[in-house]
Amino acid sequence: MDGQLGLLLGLLAIFIAIVILLTTIGTITSERQAVNRSLAAVRALDSAPSHMKAELDRPFGERVMAPSMDRLTSIGHRFTAGDQTDRIKLKLDLAGNPPNWTVDRVIAFKVLGLFAGLILGLLLGALIGGLLPTLACAVGLTLAGFYAPNMALHQLAYNRSDQIRKDLPDALDLLTISVEAGLAFDAAVSQVARNTNGPLADEFFRVLQEMQIGMGRSEAMRALGERTDVDELQGFVTAMIQADAFGIPIANVLRIQAREMRIKRSQRAEEQAQKVPVKILFPLIFCILPCLFIVVLGPAAINIYDAIIVGQ
Repeated sequence: MDGQLGLLLGLLAIFIAIVILLTTIGTITSERQAVNRSLAAVRALDSAPSHMKAELDRPFGERVMAPSMDRLTSIGHRFTAGDQTDRIKLKLDLAGNPPNWTVDRVIAFKVLGLFAGLILGLLLGALIGGLLPTLACAVGLTLAGFYAPNMALHQLAYNRSDQIRKDLPDALDLLTISVEAGLAFDAAVSQVARNTNGPLADEFFRVLQEMQIGMGRSEAMRALGERTDVDELQGFVTAMIQADAFGIPIANVLRIQAREMRIKRSQRAEEQAQKVPVKILFPLIFCILPCLFIVVLGPAAINIYDAIIVGQ
């Protein structure tokens, strides 16, 4: 009996040793195959044609993102009317043509926002449950994603126009002083552009560049008025064009324009001050008064509760 037990244990030990040996050999073989595959891939990459190497050496954005954006742009152009493209271009001009913002990129982001909003709406609707909530979330987020680039572009254009409106009175004062000191109009514009910052200085620089490449002063000023939607700046451009056409002294026109801009700035400040009571009405009703009622009437309500309910 002991001999049979020893024989079984020996056979079991031999079987385990064979299994361990085979596993070790398989592991070594698989590692060698993996190394050989890696070496083969490296050799294939070294021996690949030059155009394939150049394609693989390109950044991820150029290899993947750029074709994807081009595909989204082509899809967006199919569903975008021609006047919509012109409106986007006008908004880009009003926003100062931000870096990396083009009409095609805006259209691509609109399509991307549409698909992203649809997917998020369906997921949110599935979490909430029910057909009507799912449909409402899908439609709402799809529209929000589709119009999000337009809203962002509109906000950029609004902020830029508001900054131009604020900087215009000071820029006209500096322009008037420079012209009255003896500088020519072009030199005065250059002086204002160098000594100020912001979108208005950028527009003055662009006017100077357009005049340097051969465009007339009236055409450059007219283009300045078309690139912005600020009424004050458009009025200044119209006055300068008329002064240039009729030979009116520019210093007198600038002095009048500067005075009018200061008056409009004061009127705009008064208008904003008059709007404050209306703007503060809803925060006062929904935020401040409830807290005030809680602070004032809270202790009285607690005392009434203790006297009536607890006292019984």
